[in-house]
Amino acid sequence: MQAKTWAVYMVRCANGALYTGITNRLKDRIADHNSGRGAKYTASFGPVKLVWHKKSRTRSSASKLEAKIKKFSRAEKSKLIDSFLPVPPIL
Repeated sequence: MQAKTWAVYMVRCANGALYTGITNRLKDRIADHNSGRGAKYTASFGPVKLVWHKKSRTRSSASKLEAKIKKFSRAEKSKLIDSFLPVPPIL
């Protein structure tokens, strides 16, 4: 049985707010947020754009990082987003 890879992620809502969450299916979760099936907050203030994510080996470690990020100030979250260099897709 293959182990699930978890991810902590941040999305920017249409109103400029940042939403932080965890998932083991990142692409599907972003689609959920944009279709209104995600969190109540993102359903109210969507659509959303993925601005940051980080893989985690376990749900526990993802949850701990999520909790830490949720305590960050907006400036700290912005700094984290600004330092994020996504890997370009392989052609």
